[in-house]
Amino acid sequence: MQTTWFKQAVDRRLWVTCLSISSRPAFTPVGGSWTGSRPPCTPTWGTWTRSTCTHAGGSWIRPVGFDTGVKTYNSLTRRKDPLILTRDRVATWYSCGPTVYDHAHLGHACSYVRFDVLQRILSRVFGVSVVHALVITDIDDKIIKRSQEENMSPTILARIYEEEFKKDMLSLKVLPPTVYLRVTENVPQIVAFIERIVANGHAYPTQKGDVYFDIPSIGQRYGKFSGSVELPSQSADSDKRDARDFALWKAAKPGEPSWDSPWGGGRPGWHIECSTIASSVFGSQLDIHSGGVDLAFPHHENEVAQSEAYHRCPQWGNYFLHSGHLHLKGSAEKMSKSLKNFITIKEFLRSYSADEFRMFCLLTKYRSAIDFSEGSMLAARSQLGALVTFDLGAQAYLRGQLPCAPLDPDRLWDKLAEVKGQVLDALADDFDTPRAVHAVMDLVSHGNRQLQPVAEADGAARSPAVVGAVLAYVRELFGVLGVDLLDRQEEGLSGSSPIAVDTVVEQLCQFRSRVRSFALAPWEAPPPQGPGSASARPRTRPDRLPLLEACDALRKDLAPAGVLIKDRGATSTWELTRRAAPDQD
Repeated sequence: MQTTWFKQAVDRRLWVTCLSISSRPAFTPVGGSWTGSRPPCTPTWGTWTRSTCTHAGGSWIRPVGFDTGVKTYNSLTRRKDPLILTRDRVATWYSCGPTVYDHAHLGHACSYVRFDVLQRILSRVFGVSVVHALVITDIDDKIIKRSQEENMSPTILARIYEEEFKKDMLSLKVLPPTVYLRVTENVPQIVAFIERIVANGHAYPTQKGDVYFDIPSIGQRYGKFSGSVELPSQSADSDKRDARDFALWKAAKPGEPSWDSPWGGGRPGWHIECSTIASSVFGSQLDIHSGGVDLAFPHHENEVAQSEAYHRCPQWGNYFLHSGHLHLKGSAEKMSKSLKNFITIKEFLRSYSADEFRMFCLLTKYRSAIDFSEGSMLAARSQLGALVTFDLGAQAYLRGQLPCAPLDPDRLWDKLAEVKGQVLDALADDFDTPRAVHAVMDLVSHGNRQLQPVAEADGAARSPAVVGAVLAYVRELFGVLGVDLLDRQEEGLSGSSPIAVDTVVEQLCQFRSRVRSFALAPWEAPPPQGPGSASARPRTRPDRLPLLEACDALRKDLAPAGVLIKDRGATSTWELTRRAAPDQD
């Protein structure tokens, strides 16, 4: 739900006039021609004017529509551009998903968590509904090779790792896309997509049954992400017309999965799957395309070429966002399966939490490369710890359990308003999470300085309203970013952290045992006076009975929570049991 203070702040920023998409003509391709007022493009898409702006050569066309109030770095222009959406408060967003032949690793996690943060900001801060499609590459050379090594069907192998990937994303609190799509379920659409490109004069089949995209046919439009492209080496038996041409369809090989096509049995090339599936969901116009920076060339370059050749449009995707690589500290190489320098997500989550990894990602800009090390993870853990400490202290103050000197509420209110503005400005500036987090941590530090406990504060004026407002804002902002501070406080008591629970219970029970031993220590009363009196028997000191009663009460109170303590004379043992579910009517 849109947060009130966010909505008010964003509405103040959106003073620009937002044009409705309904005011523009409908452009619908029918059988290779266009209906509506849009004229057909020439094969080289020369100078052409449309309702959004004038396009000349290969320059970027600034969209017309809903201005989100955000400026984002666009890899197409290599600068920050205003993020303008085709439809009012709706963003169409396509992501290149995983090739599912192995476990997902932290390099994948970093990219998906970073773009999850961007989508959360766009939707929960700037009021934009994100329609997100993500493709699962479930047929590929690597999948085929791995399936042969495992003596397993490529389909079964891909399904196993697809499900693992989805579980890993949920464990990292990455919101699921609006829709997952598989390549193998879209092969007929891919074949039709290739047929259209061939018919439009931008691809050609070969005698071997392959189909290649014809790069020279699009002139200077190739090279949006790479600039001038050097000619790669070409093998002697290649039937490509140009060394830069790339495969849209690969002829079948013995022992490999294949599908029927006009060119014979085979399977799709890598790049064509994304163009086809994105177009099947979003048509000829896409707001945002995202992926790792390593995908910019050749993958995204080829996607753009294919899509614009198919749709015969001057601009298919308006914004391309690329995330920086994750490196192991001290290594210049990105984390990847092929380099075998990766840490799987499951391995990582045995040592750190999803919130700690998300904070690690928030502390750098999404476009920047990021070094992973134990030190960087401990720094992220420390930042989260500081937030939780403030949260607990603020709660104690609100309950009247933290005696403090009188606060300066006016100063704290002013600081809160200042930080809200700083955070909004930072998030509107290419989703600058490090600057936003720094501003909030400064607010937390300011609050901690005022919430200093004192020995006695009887009668001192209290300011719970402003402390509550600061606490609510801090929780709310980090909730927007995907970090739940309340979950963080309960983390140590959940089944997901058994080591932490065992340590806490062990220390508690040891302390209780020492108290019981002290209370049960025998005490000999003074002997009675007079001849013939019986000797005194050791017994419990009357003044220590309340300690025993407190120990018994603690044992009874912990039992419903799943901690079973058994007293055996002066010693005790304990065990964890399944927590009893509350009675339901």
